[in-house]
Amino acid sequence: MDYVTLNNGIKMPQLGYGVYQTPPEDTERCVLEAIEVGYRSIDTAQAYGNEEGVGNAIKKCGLPREDLFITTKVWMSNAGYEKSKASIEESLRKLQTDYIDLLLIHQPFGDYYGTYRAMEEAYRAGKVRAIGVSNFYPDRYLDLAHFAEIKPAVNQVETHVFQQQKVAKEYLKKNGTQIMSWGPFAEGKNDYFNNPVLKEVAAAHGKSAAQVALRFLLQSDVVLIPKSVHKERMEENFNVFDFALTDEEMARIEALDTGKSLFFSHYDPQTVEWFMSIV
Repeated sequence: MDYVTLNNGIKMPQLGYGVYQTPPEDTERCVLEAIEVGYRSIDTAQAYGNEEGVGNAIKKCGLPREDLFITTKVWMSNAGYEKSKASIEESLRKLQTDYIDLLLIHQPFGDYYGTYRAMEEAYRAGKVRAIGVSNFYPDRYLDLAHFAEIKPAVNQVETHVFQQQKVAKEYLKKNGTQIMSWGPFAEGKNDYFNNPVLKEVAAAHGKSAAQVALRFLLQSDVVLIPKSVHKERMEENFNVFDFALTDEEMARIEALDTGKSLFFSHYDPQTVEWFMSIV
């Protein structure tokens, strides 16, 4: 496993396992299988409805708690200081742990300044080892980072070969915040796994297009959390540390970047209206 060092000195596995859209009833099994494969970083969120399953797996896996790196996120309906403070305690209870390794604001809506104050307080109290944000575009990230007392350690944003976040990465690096990918496979959009460049590079290494896509992100200093409910796919996604892409191969994949989301834009009023409808 490769690790990144966050801006407060905490080490985080660069490759983890995500449970977005994993049904609550399957989460415990999936996380236990992921841990068995070798994953030590697990990413969940209040909005996923499966923190309890992750917590059960943490308890049952047999590993010391300090061997695991657990991430969760505060949802929009818990925005604001008081609600966020209560929700952090609830997440700790559901995860059956005394501390969360990384706590993020899930979306940049509502009173996220109040949310961040509650997170800073939890950090100082030792309930959280690192805090950060998710889905914060450069403008909102810079605003929060400038006025916060504790700089965000991580910003988790859509990052994959077709949306490489080159502008965001520039500002995150400048301010000491680690970029973390959600959707490293873009949920298969753009005929992802049949992309000619990925397939050609994969053939040269005896790997799959998916493994090459993950390797590209790793070599681009991105933290990633691919998700699968199938153990054989978990193993494939984990088996990306025994080869390296050449500079030429990296350049070819860099050229796939469109600089645009394959999902949604927070700058689109209709998208924001949709987010407001689900709070």
